[in-house]
Amino acid sequence: MADMMKGNVAIAEAAIRAGARLYAGYPITPSTEIMEYMSWRMAEVDGVFVQAESEIAGINMIIGGAACGVRAITASSGPGISLKQEGMTTLSDEELPAVVVNMVRYGNGIGTLYSAQCDYHRETRGGGNGDYRCIVLCPSSVQEATELMVLAFDLAEKYRMVSVFMSEGALGQMMEPCELPEMRELPRYPWGFDGKYTNKKVGIFDRNSRDEAVLLNEKYNAVKENEQRWESIDVEDADYVLVAYGLPGRASIGAAKELRAEGYKVGMIRVITAWPFPEKAFQEVNPNVKGFITIEANATGQLIDDVALTALRTIDKKVQCYCRPHVYGIPSVKAIKQDFIDVVNGNMKEVY
Repeated sequence: MADMMKGNVAIAEAAIRAGARLYAGYPITPSTEIMEYMSWRMAEVDGVFVQAESEIAGINMIIGGAACGVRAITASSGPGISLKQEGMTTLSDEELPAVVVNMVRYGNGIGTLYSAQCDYHRETRGGGNGDYRCIVLCPSSVQEATELMVLAFDLAEKYRMVSVFMSEGALGQMMEPCELPEMRELPRYPWGFDGKYTNKKVGIFDRNSRDEAVLLNEKYNAVKENEQRWESIDVEDADYVLVAYGLPGRASIGAAKELRAEGYKVGMIRVITAWPFPEKAFQEVNPNVKGFITIEANATGQLIDDVALTALRTIDKKVQCYCRPHVYGIPSVKAIKQDFIDVVNGNMKEVY
């Protein structure tokens, strides 16, 4: 039976049930409840909780736990995630799996506490140095968040890379009914440190970066081929397709359904994996589609770049791509419907 749970609490409990046994981090709104929950829950499952002195210290503790084959997780928001970037590049370079939760808040620099989607570029392109990618998962409900948390750990270990769990701050604060996953007990993985340094893969010495680059690209290509996830409705005959993720994606589905009922041929693609971007979803779109419209909770539009590039690669003709950034918060169904009407009436200029 489903229980009413706050998003951050459900995310934390789902991580525990997925086998997470190390949490290290530093508090920051709007992710702090994850840390608060872990501070007592980890002890109940013989796990380790550390409130580090900084975000940088926290991510370096995650590196240590991951190197020992332990399912490790940290969470933060805004500038806290920025501070973790060097550690995430190290995890990626050493091919160590870990989960990093980003409950996104709005603004540059320290920013504000408003819920937003302004970190899309950083999470999908990587905010640190070097050639690396992270799997990026974007839930649109508390229930989906619990399911994607389990998947985040499984994918991280399947491909030996970082999974970024990117959600809006609003989802962490809202309460919805959800059914939690079953408790899983996982062994420590054989590639982890065992005190004897039998794992020669971990380390920066005696490496051939040219050969590693070939293997790295093979791995990332496998992720792109096998792990694209999305939800789509009515795209096969659509004149226009809305594209969004997270809570704005959820609202956009409602808007698309209402517009259909009003006689407009509107489809919807809800992105679940921001990376790998779900290019396959666009292959199902009406080849005579007139335009794509991204609905975003940021100031400048970021998802639009991937949508336009994918449209160019998958549609045989030039398709106009529009972007409606709502700065922060969750756009209403009414507002999204008006965005569509503005496009149809020529009141919104295409971005691409």
